[in-house]
Amino acid sequence: MAIGVRSEVGKLRQVMVHRPSLEHTRLTPSNAEELLFDDVLWVSRAKSEHDAFCDVMRKRGVEVFKAEQMLTEALAESRARDWVCDHILSEREVGITAAQRAREWAGTADAALVAEFLIGGITKADVQRDVGLVWESADPTSMLLPPLPNFLFQRDPSCWIYDGVTINPMTKPARKPETMIMEAIYRFHPMFAAEKFPIWLGGSDENWGRAHVEGGDVQPIGNGAVMIGMGERTTPQAVLWIARSLFRAGSARLVLAVHLPKSRSYMHLDTVITMCDRDLVTLFPQVVGGAHVGDPAGRVG
Repeated sequence: MAIGVRSEVGKLRQVMVHRPSLEHTRLTPSNAEELLFDDVLWVSRAKSEHDAFCDVMRKRGVEVFKAEQMLTEALAESRARDWVCDHILSEREVGITAAQRAREWAGTADAALVAEFLIGGITKADVQRDVGLVWESADPTSMLLPPLPNFLFQRDPSCWIYDGVTINPMTKPARKPETMIMEAIYRFHPMFAAEKFPIWLGGSDENWGRAHVEGGDVQPIGNGAVMIGMGERTTPQAVLWIARSLFRAGSARLVLAVHLPKSRSYMHLDTVITMCDRDLVTLFPQVVGGAHVGDPAGRVG
């Protein structure tokens, strides 16, 4: 079967996850809010709970792929390292001198180490020599490259909708590099590089303006229908773009645009309504009420 997601409640065959790692040890009470966390994590406990969850999925026949391992395997390709340097370790992100040093390092270092620091972030203390003004003006624990603790939530930076995928331009600056890492995996990992699949929206080489989306708002509910929440993290501009792409390809016949309160308390559609079976959902009654939806002809409601 081709890669894709055709239902929220169908049989799960393959899944991509990310194990808590270096980036979660970087969380402190002073930076947690900036990194969109309410508190620091008990990292060892988080790792053990993550491993237990993955074991449960494997026992049910699910093939579990680790995003960090897939990034490592993608970085075996020199073109992938160049792409990462152009997009994540660029002059505008880390500084002019630091970008030059980063390219030298990324071109020769072990791929697993490069992947670990791309996700886990880089502090001044991690760098052993002067790499320019950003480095000189930082204290030992300052982040030269911010960590990505939200990469734990793999549903958000990209989402598969039927036979294609979005590479999500996310709203919060702290999360934007996650999307670039997913794009690197899709571009260069052998599992995806050999496949042909449409990209409904997204890509680092375009300016997406106010078209923002996170995968927690996107639910392909089956039978050619998709439900997308519009709240704090996903905008109508993105919903319309995705809908047009799906309709043009004939991959969906109906997109339901769900208006959500623009509050972090609700954040994503999957926190408000969750499909458990074809005829069973859990919902948050203060939000879910009467809905104005589109008709099956392909208009957005």
